[in-house]
Amino acid sequence: MSSKSHATLRYTALRLSIFLSCLLVALVLGHYGIIPVAGGAGVIFLVMLAGLVSAPISYVVLSRQRDAMSAQIADKVSGMRFRTAERIAAQNAEEDAADEAARASAAAPQA
Repeated sequence: MSSKSHATLRYTALRLSIFLSCLLVALVLGHYGIIPVAGGAGVIFLVMLAGLVSAPISYVVLSRQRDAMSAQIADKVSGMRFRTAERIAAQNAEEDAADEAARASAAAPQA
């Protein structure tokens, strides 16, 4: 199993773990009063703060995983495009053959 086969899963798991780590730090800071929070709105604020902090961290730290994920997705898309083009070409050839057969039978003299 190659390391590229699960690039999307690996990137998503690492990004989620960075977010959860930032959320844990924010909750601890909120618990000790370093970040002032009050009620449910404070918890929502901490979740948004964790998302805001984790985004640039993920952007910098996970650049290799993001590149591997995009390469994996690009390979799959190009493969799908190639298979679709082949299928369309085969269908067009089949349709052309049916048209030629219909024209040949229409052009043949009726006895």
